[in-house]
Amino acid sequence: MHFHRDDLAGLESRYRAALVNSLTGFKSANLVGTADEHGQTNLAIMSSAVHLGSHPPLIALVIRPDPVERHTLSNLLASGCYTLNHVRAEWLEAAHQTAARYPREQSEFAATGLSEGWWPEFPAPFVREATIRMGLRLREHQELAINRTHLVIGEVTQLELPEDCLREDGSVDLESAGSLALSGLDSYHATRRLRRMAYAKPDRPPRAVEGPAD
Repeated sequence: MHFHRDDLAGLESRYRAALVNSLTGFKSANLVGTADEHGQTNLAIMSSAVHLGSHPPLIALVIRPDPVERHTLSNLLASGCYTLNHVRAEWLEAAHQTAARYPREQSEFAATGLSEGWWPEFPAPFVREATIRMGLRLREHQELAINRTHLVIGEVTQLELPEDCLREDGSVDLESAGSLALSGLDSYHATRRLRRMAYAKPDRPPRAVEGPAD
């Protein structure tokens, strides 16, 4: 099949959203934890986290506009803090349920049975069930003129993960951590590493440095 611009524009809206959301392939599955000024917590599933840099450690989130109030966005803009928590298979149903539009006064933690955790002097909750969790402080926010989507950039200031998931070179073994991937709007995937490749150089052929995950 070949779609032109007019073909895409003419598709039924939900069909088009499902199609276009699948085009970027597999993405990370994260729960974003926030709290408002009264301590009311919020939790939302997102697949738009993007690495921007390592020094300082920056991660971007894309949050789409919506006529319905976005509690995650308003909370993190007000507090300047939020958490990212990798989703695991054991509780993916609870993670997915956070996409439901609960009223502001109802916490998705309580609604889904997930557990709140708190770091000292950090005003956003993390998910206790997550093996990899990060606390971020807001560094930049832009509303993009092209479609009013919000770009949120945060600096990682808190990081917790199992010691046995951290490789000697500093990379994280996501399979050992049980981190899931998302495709489209609602498909969750466990991953299997095929191989790790050596740093690419023009005068050397491709070379594997590590085989499949056990």
